Amino acid sequence: MSAALPDSDEAEPRFEQAFEPSYGEAVAVAKGVTRLTVGNPGPFTFHGTNSYLVGERTLAVIDPGPLDDAHLAALLRAIDGRPVSHILVSHTHRDHAPLARVLQRHVGGVIAAEGPHRPSRPLHDGEVNPFSESADLDFTPDLRLGHGTALAGDGWTLTALATPGHTANHLAFALERTGIVFSADHVMAWATSIVAPPDGAMRDYMASLDLMLTRDDRLFLPGHGGPVTEPAKFLRGLRAHRRMRERGVVERIRRGDREISQIVQALYASTDPRLHGAAALSVLAHLEDLVERGLVLTDGPPALTGRYRPA
Repeated sequence: MSAALPDSDEAEPRFEQAFEPSYGEAVAVAKGVTRLTVGNPGPFTFHGTNSYLVGERTLAVIDPGPLDDAHLAALLRAIDGRPVSHILVSHTHRDHAPLARVLQRHVGGVIAAEGPHRPSRPLHDGEVNPFSESADLDFTPDLRLGHGTALAGDGWTLTALATPGHTANHLAFALERTGIVFSADHVMAWATSIVAPPDGAMRDYMASLDLMLTRDDRLFLPGHGGPVTEPAKFLRGLRAHRRMRERGVVERIRRGDREISQIVQALYASTDPRLHGAAALSVLAHLEDLVERGLVLTDGPPALTGRYRPA
């Protein structure tokens, strides 16, 4: 049984590479919101991970970041002795979560997140998680958040939005009555989010895009890079991009490609070769979804070393 691939007349997103990280400095990005960027640039982190302080008297810290002494010192300078009621973690990758406990020892606050790190599905027999070293497997929050859970502080309320896909436990946080969402790694202005099985799942990611499109937000503040200033348009573009990539994967298989490496060489020819490993996992994420929907066939569960054929 098969189904037709969805068509889309939506325009793909226009990514924004211009960004000044201002390492060590607190940058005001909205009323009562400041950003501090960690000095951990790289192919997966852009100029570095963004931490955010929310509030003016009693604060919330969103995504304190990796274990980094200079960033910890910058956070403490920006907090400047003010009470911290909550330390929120969007997801458990090592560039977002590990500094939470260290910061808590300095300023207190309740560490809140969806939960410990976990894959989006059980590992198949013999499968190795290629991003296991990227996960903070020691992280456990003091408070577990579900979709719609609200945390209130002095003049602010943050509501958790379940946005799995990049990781199974990914959350975004809506700053109520402002139209601002801290979108973490779900939606970023500089590039598409990595969706890499078994940590991530394409079906979850697409459903999370649809969820965010039901909202009427005016500004996304991501975990890397600068703001998304037209969220609805950008979300539609991301959805179109993923649908385009999905169609490309199916077309390559129809043309005779049988292995993920062949598909990557064709679809990601202009991509930095350092990212081809991540691209292969993104193709796998699409193939997991396509196989589940009956659009592509394979023997056994979809895998990086699998062979694929048209339905």
